[in-house]
Amino acid sequence: MPELEGKRIGILLEQQYQELEVWYPLYRLREAGATVQLIGPEAGKTYPSKLGYPATADRAATECSTDEFDALVIPGGFAPDFMRRTSAMTNLVAEMAAADKPVAAICHGVWMLCSTPALRGRRATSFFAIKDDVTNAGAEWVDAEVVKDGNIITSRTPDDLPAFMRALIDSLLAR
Repeated sequence: MPELEGKRIGILLEQQYQELEVWYPLYRLREAGATVQLIGPEAGKTYPSKLGYPATADRAATECSTDEFDALVIPGGFAPDFMRRTSAMTNLVAEMAAADKPVAAICHGVWMLCSTPALRGRRATSFFAIKDDVTNAGAEWVDAEVVKDGNIITSRTPDDLPAFMRALIDSLLAR
């Protein structure tokens, strides 16, 4: 039996996403037996990556609730800047964090956590260029491939994806 069978994970999606930070978690989590859905501002809409690679949202953030998911993944690229413009996406992140469910953000994906109270009093990492945003959101910024502080999991770049995914999977297995 796959290790994550029965687990439900949402991956946030918007235009200009970083390709590896969507597709690596999507396939790794499905390979482990989880049900994974791409969540965007609009269901059925196709969002291009930074390089134009298309991904279609399975669900709209307005249709989602924390009860439906065991964890949330927030990819980077320029997508988080667009995600933050949709209150339903920011609210979903805040609610998942408040519900003590794993919220895993990589690279610029941490911007979504900066737009919620989730980082206050925590340790986190991100792409170095948004270090100030992370500290201004109330976190202690750490330069590490992965930082897990309670239910919040953060990483710096696509190079950190193996450690990032191991931390997320370990968090899901511990529940």
